[in-house]
Amino acid sequence: MAKFSYHMKSTILLIGLLMASLGTTSAEIGVCYGLDGNNLPSKPDTVALFKSKNIRRIRLYRADHDALEALRGSNIEVTLGILNPDLQSLATNQAAAKNWVQNNVVNYANDVRFLYIVVGNEVEPSSPFAQYVVPAMQNIQNEINAAGFGNQIKVSTALSMNIIGVPFPPSAGAFKSEYRPLLDAVLGFLDTNQAPLHVNVYPYFAYNDPASHISLDYAIFRATSPVVTDGPYQYYNLFDAMVDTVYAALDKVGHGSRDIIASESGWSTGRRGPHRKGPHQSCSCNVVARIYNQNLINHVKAGRGTPMRPGKPIQAYIFSMFNENLKPDQDIEGYWGLFLPNGQPKYPIHF
Repeated sequence: MAKFSYHMKSTILLIGLLMASLGTTSAEIGVCYGLDGNNLPSKPDTVALFKSKNIRRIRLYRADHDALEALRGSNIEVTLGILNPDLQSLATNQAAAKNWVQNNVVNYANDVRFLYIVVGNEVEPSSPFAQYVVPAMQNIQNEINAAGFGNQIKVSTALSMNIIGVPFPPSAGAFKSEYRPLLDAVLGFLDTNQAPLHVNVYPYFAYNDPASHISLDYAIFRATSPVVTDGPYQYYNLFDAMVDTVYAALDKVGHGSRDIIASESGWSTGRRGPHRKGPHQSCSCNVVARIYNQNLINHVKAGRGTPMRPGKPIQAYIFSMFNENLKPDQDIEGYWGLFLPNGQPKYPIHF
């Protein structure tokens, strides 16, 4: 009896540790690695910086072979993107999809930890790329399956919060009708393949919308009491409210079981652009960005989920690793980096 009891206790302890481990690893924060700069550190130096800062996930927007080579053996989990202009060839030519998977996934899969393939970024229904999103996803999925990675690597696409037509209160969240044909096809694909929906979630832009009346404390996780009460749900921060708005919209179209990954989030330190009020008009841009990004890291790591999905760990990616001096609109897009191009931190940040 004592021996049986000992083994039972050991088994229960082992299961508990395993569950705790699973919970810890699924509540993860990553960083987006954009390459639109001509003054960025080398790819090996960048991967070394990721490792030195304990950043365990990276989002690449395209298959850059120098970056993938640098990631070999790093144990960093990789989300690999496919650019919008590449969707047509991958959607209409299975051989092109096969070559893409072989060259960018299979050739590295022995020592690069791929998690997700994100097919297209923020494709709008009016875009000429819209018709190719799901066919490209399917062709890439076919080749991922054929290579034996179907259970390991999930295929998705990243959408913006423009998909939401009713943003408030969170429980009223609903998709825009013009997005439904694209969304229905995307969500059907994700359900079939048990893959998460990637959504770029930016409280920064909601806060800076001239039509909004959002407090800075609510936008940057600094509120100490509920700012929004929505039935049984209480919201202390805008990020959770935005994520739950998408969950509510998914519920309304019968896809409430889909997981959401915040595939981009962050706070710009640009001194111009859509800054409508408050600290952005002074020299404290770095302070506000640091508070938002550090609080986002802490919030994700806590693993508490959102009010509508309590206990469901959040996965999120900060945009971005570096300021990028080749972005088309520098005032708005060029100053999102956690680090300067020389690799020095723009402000203290801890992962």
